[in-house]
Amino acid sequence: MNTELVNTVKETFISKFNTDPLLVFSPGRINIIGEHTDYNDGFVFPAAVDKGIYVAIQKSTSQDCTVIALDLKEHINFSLQTLKPLEVGRWENYILGVVAEIKKAGKSIGNFNAVFKGDIPAGAGMSSSAALENSIVFSLNALFELKLSKEDMILISQKAEHNYAKVKCGIMDQYASMFGMENNALHLDCRNVTSKPYKINFKAYQLVLINTNVKHNLSDSAYNERRATCERISKLLNAKALRDVKEKDLERIKAQIPEEDYNKALYVIQENTRTINAAKAIAQNDLETLGRLIFESHKGLSTMYKVSCNELDFLVQEAKNSTVVLGARMMGGGFGGCTINLIEKEASKTFTETLAKAYKKTFNRDCSIYHVKLANGTHIINANNSF
Repeated sequence: MNTELVNTVKETFISKFNTDPLLVFSPGRINIIGEHTDYNDGFVFPAAVDKGIYVAIQKSTSQDCTVIALDLKEHINFSLQTLKPLEVGRWENYILGVVAEIKKAGKSIGNFNAVFKGDIPAGAGMSSSAALENSIVFSLNALFELKLSKEDMILISQKAEHNYAKVKCGIMDQYASMFGMENNALHLDCRNVTSKPYKINFKAYQLVLINTNVKHNLSDSAYNERRATCERISKLLNAKALRDVKEKDLERIKAQIPEEDYNKALYVIQENTRTINAAKAIAQNDLETLGRLIFESHKGLSTMYKVSCNELDFLVQEAKNSTVVLGARMMGGGFGGCTINLIEKEASKTFTETLAKAYKKTFNRDCSIYHVKLANGTHIINANNSF
């Protein structure tokens, strides 16, 4: 946890609103394996991490609500009576959407003020949006005693993303951010929204994120297009979702659909199986098998689902050429963001420094290196700043 950020949001709130706030931390997330399977009712393997959003929040006696985004040096004032989405891409939509969905759920809240700041790297594919949504719904649930369960709260966050941010996301990001457990990844069944925690002993290895520091403009539209493709193929097969489809089922309609659509659906089916096999590998402390599955995941994402990019492929190929990396793949929606890597601890510094130089030489751009630990989900920070 970042004590400096806690103090910053707290002190800013007090200086602006002259009252003590409630303090909440909501983490970003990684996903070890299982990409683009969540909106296909499949399995994913996320974990909350020790980077996230810190919120200071309290009830207000003024006629409207004020939320300050310290990282952006921006703020919004709004009325609870006139909520509506702003233009797509605005950070305010995550706040407004959560408030609107709380009201749609029949819960009553009053005006409030909030200040937030985070340490999730921008564009890293670590779901800062879900962390922000969860931080707001969790805070308002506590402030106004709404008696929402964590399950209720993540559905509100997801609906905010759908209806205000206009991204038809699955439930994984919100779930991992809310339910994360320290030192555990969650094997999440996205159909019934239940998970089994798996404690991971990384032994001589560690998780390292390498950020390409690029985000190609295709991301949101491509995400929605791929989701539509998956739903179309499921319908052709009279299946509720691709989670219910076997490879042999898909083969039956291969001649009826474009090859690129066939490959996208096949990737999802195979990736779903990989998450199940990854759970077995983790349970057996078999990091080598886990690493192999992670490499296979990237190959499918790049060549079949086609959501990678040259920068991501370069980082993964360099990892694959190394003897100190067990597995690497792109993480998140794609077209930029991070790779997740399982690297030998003692060799990590040398490997990442060499890789960074090669990346700079190839793309004339710096990559960024982040070390993350698996952390607890969204929670109130104690008044004494202990976590």
